[in-house]
Amino acid sequence: MGAGERYDVIVVGMGGMGSAAAYQLARRGKRVLGLERFDIGHGMGSSHGVNRIIRLAYFEHPDYVPLLRHAYRLWRETEQAHGEQLLFITGSIDAGPRGSRVAAGSLASCIEHRLDHEELTARNLAERFPGWQLPEGYAAVYQPEGGFVASERAILAHVWLALRHGAEIRGREPVLDWSSGGEGVSVRTPQGTYHAERLVLSAGAWMGEMVPALAGKAVPERQVIGWFWPKDPALFALDRFPVGNLLTEHGHFYVFPQWGMPGFKIGLYHHLNETGAADDLPREANARDEEALRAGIRHYFPAADGPVMSLRGCLFTNTPDEHFVIDTLPGDPRVIVASPCSGHGFKFASAIGDILADLASGARPAFDLGLFKLDRLGKAA
Repeated sequence: MGAGERYDVIVVGMGGMGSAAAYQLARRGKRVLGLERFDIGHGMGSSHGVNRIIRLAYFEHPDYVPLLRHAYRLWRETEQAHGEQLLFITGSIDAGPRGSRVAAGSLASCIEHRLDHEELTARNLAERFPGWQLPEGYAAVYQPEGGFVASERAILAHVWLALRHGAEIRGREPVLDWSSGGEGVSVRTPQGTYHAERLVLSAGAWMGEMVPALAGKAVPERQVIGWFWPKDPALFALDRFPVGNLLTEHGHFYVFPQWGMPGFKIGLYHHLNETGAADDLPREANARDEEALRAGIRHYFPAADGPVMSLRGCLFTNTPDEHFVIDTLPGDPRVIVASPCSGHGFKFASAIGDILADLASGARPAFDLGLFKLDRLGKAA
């Protein structure tokens, strides 16, 4: 098929959500076209950088937990279908000053959803996982099922599986505009115009430009993640260091054991607070970026304070309340919007892809999506 042909569903954006949606739709027998403005598997958005944390103890809101359980199941199914491990279990830590949003919210999710967990003091944490060195007065929640998803591998796995099920995927083909009318939806690219019954928009940092209802409410933000060679590498090995979220006076850090790249991996939410149009934000990392990350290492992971190995820029796209958008456009159920995910969405990609396939097939998803409705942003903004 090609320009001028009619598809069941066009999916715009082959990142985490879009690639999963293309796979789930294709396996249901839908005629699917996936469009990506960059390469298939690129470093211009928010899904690269080797891996992303997955965790059941969700301090952001307990309503995410049922969706997470589904995501875990689907990541395992995707592994089996593709023949490659994508989900790695390390355990997870959510920590911060006692009573803080991260520590208290994580504990609340564990209690409400009866998740296996342990409450640890800073001393308990350091004794058990010596790579973590937190101040007295900090609290931590350990959840044994946390870990990470190999994000770059996962996107390619979903694309491979979509292709095997008959989907058509096109890289380096940006969307110029789209429209929805009585006969369905149309998407125009430099290569031509495509038509379909339904349209899924999952373009990440470009969503505010693509969906007028998200203009000014889906705000791209520059992030930088770094890998640092530890003074004591053994403390940050895959089997000795849980992934984690750490809220501190120096910012909110997220951390990983060594895997896929040499070094201990660390990021800082809202990094240097640089926002703007997706195409205008710089991707290259610099000395200020390194210093922001080293502040977290020196104070809380001192055994990792060695030479920098790599720094990589990426983009988050944040809503005012930092919850997702998963919805149809008001008055037009043919157009489904997925993302922005506010820096914590990749772990859900397998499940959200399944939900998007439901919405694009006219089926009712099995999950309450009230938290992710588009119209809430009119009140939040």
